[in-house]
Amino acid sequence: MCGIAGIVALGANAAMPSRESLLRMVGALAHRGPDERGLYRDERVGLAHARLSIIDIASGQQPLADTTASTWVVFNGEIFNYVELREKLLSLGYSFHTRSDTEVVVQAYRAWGEAAFERMNGQWAVAIWDRAADRLVLSRDRTGICPLHVCEHQGHLYFASEVKAIFAANPAIPRALDPSGMDQTFTFWTVVPPQGVFRGIREIEPGHVRTYARGAVRDRAFWRPCYPYRSDRHGRQLSGSAEDAVAAVRDALESATALRMVRSDVPVGSYLSGGLDSSLVAALGRRFAGKRFQTFSLRFADTEYDETYFQRLMARAIESEHHELVVSRQDIAKTLPKAIYHTERPILRTAPVPLFLLSKLVRERGIKVVLTGEGADEMFAGYDLFREGKIRRFWGRQPGSRWRARLLERLYPYLSRSPVHQRAMAQKFFGHGISAPDAPGFAHHPRWRSTSAIKRLFSRDMRAATERLDPVSELLDRVPPEFARWTPLAQDQYLEIQTLLSGYLLSSQGDRMLMAHSVEGRFPFLDHNVVELANSLPDASKLHLLDEKHVLKRVTAPLVPSEIVTRKKQAYRAPNALCFVDQDAPAYVDEALSDTSVKAANIFDPASVERLRRKCRTQAETGDGDLSNFDNMALIGVLSTQLLFEQFVVSRPQSTHGLKLRVDVDRQQTAEAYS
Repeated sequence: MCGIAGIVALGANAAMPSRESLLRMVGALAHRGPDERGLYRDERVGLAHARLSIIDIASGQQPLADTTASTWVVFNGEIFNYVELREKLLSLGYSFHTRSDTEVVVQAYRAWGEAAFERMNGQWAVAIWDRAADRLVLSRDRTGICPLHVCEHQGHLYFASEVKAIFAANPAIPRALDPSGMDQTFTFWTVVPPQGVFRGIREIEPGHVRTYARGAVRDRAFWRPCYPYRSDRHGRQLSGSAEDAVAAVRDALESATALRMVRSDVPVGSYLSGGLDSSLVAALGRRFAGKRFQTFSLRFADTEYDETYFQRLMARAIESEHHELVVSRQDIAKTLPKAIYHTERPILRTAPVPLFLLSKLVRERGIKVVLTGEGADEMFAGYDLFREGKIRRFWGRQPGSRWRARLLERLYPYLSRSPVHQRAMAQKFFGHGISAPDAPGFAHHPRWRSTSAIKRLFSRDMRAATERLDPVSELLDRVPPEFARWTPLAQDQYLEIQTLLSGYLLSSQGDRMLMAHSVEGRFPFLDHNVVELANSLPDASKLHLLDEKHVLKRVTAPLVPSEIVTRKKQAYRAPNALCFVDQDAPAYVDEALSDTSVKAANIFDPASVERLRRKCRTQAETGDGDLSNFDNMALIGVLSTQLLFEQFVVSRPQSTHGLKLRVDVDRQQTAEAYS
């Protein structure tokens, strides 16, 4: 994983990209690529790269060109099947000067054009400058593991792995939070690409290719999820016994993990949460690790969130070199501003913050790459959301049934303030819209409604800017035509992937927290072969009655201690609002939530924010357990937004030139030398 950036002169009269701007951009991405930096510039395009060297360390420098020097690429990520693609390209007559997957990307583009991305198994954000065709090609991997932002301003296109690099490129680019981005964030927990958090800055959508050529812009999806139809109960791609499904999933995960272990010139470790997904990934990773395999776990001073017993149980089972990091409320409070600098968006939970601290430990132990279990819950129906949706649909067919509604009490056993503990309130909350179980987004609507309540704290101006917006309708209007024919579970999975996976789990909790300390995450469950296999399975293989991840548990059983396989699912969580309301809270909290600061940002109403703070403080002082779900989300959402405004709108993100350029191709300087 690296950092990429670039500037393109879009109009005939636009000035050529500034060398100094490119250096500032790559300097702002230093944390993503601390090993090397490179630059390419001609009269139309400038490309910049900050490298985290993992494959072909000696000769994989970027920007990199094909053998004719007519096509240039900057690339963030990994193509795990690059060896196989390279052999195919050699048979077609293409030659190579490096062993890197980057050169495979550029030669694959020369051979197959945009169709090359359909052949790639990996995680990527890519920019290809086809000088001969006067075409810029941007692409992002299928599930959005690697970030890619774009901004058009005064005749130039700016693109980068992170927004801070775009702001560093040109001080004239406006810096303001986008009302549509705020409205989506306080509905879905995140923006949904192409929508961005900052006004004028968009995201390339996962699974898409965007081209800029001769004044035209074109977006094309090269991949979309595909699921069984309602009438096809046995799955469209995989029929046969349950044992066949278990064998197919096991083989696909073993292959995916093997690729992510062996296609690396540096050691690969693994995160270990103590749950089913990370335990299975660690067990598979151990097979291919050689003599030494390092695992990394978070522990919490608050026992409610701690999973130490299961983490150590798994570490002993695979005989890994295990590392632990204990995180307190004070650690979270102290670290939140640094985490927000890297998320570049508001968060409604503090869960990313401990992961920021864990990636620091990983890097300190000499590891650049870790396996993680993200994607398993989305692909194999592991979330309580999916069980909740199934129960609510069952209830919705007989809305007057009391015993059907009581099935909700089987959800969220790990929460001290579970939403199902108070029966009357639970039935009121989950019963909203219960008479329309076939409505698109049915399973998600209670969560979206709950999160949207935070918008009551918006300032008068923000309410006016968002009152005509309807992010849920916009999202549902964009679902593919076949969505209505999918099973209800498939619909729920699709919407979860479109919202929470890419924008939050793989971004705020994933890439941004990992790359803050120059660590690459690899995700076997998001290998596209695993994804397509999981999507093809019948619903009962994933959610069997109310048993989540049914087939995955059977795959895991021979490899992981039974206590982990049979334990009740416990979602990864961290202490939230209580970290910021006691007497020891850092001084920045008072400053960020002060009347002056809240008025300056004009996102929230100062009086409403102050009432929220007083409520949280009172409850913290009385010691009456944790805060309500709304209070936790609201306080973290407001505080993180205020920090975001201060760091990116009021202040300017830092940029440093740092390392000497390993690649420095500047056609304009060469032309000037001969003129």
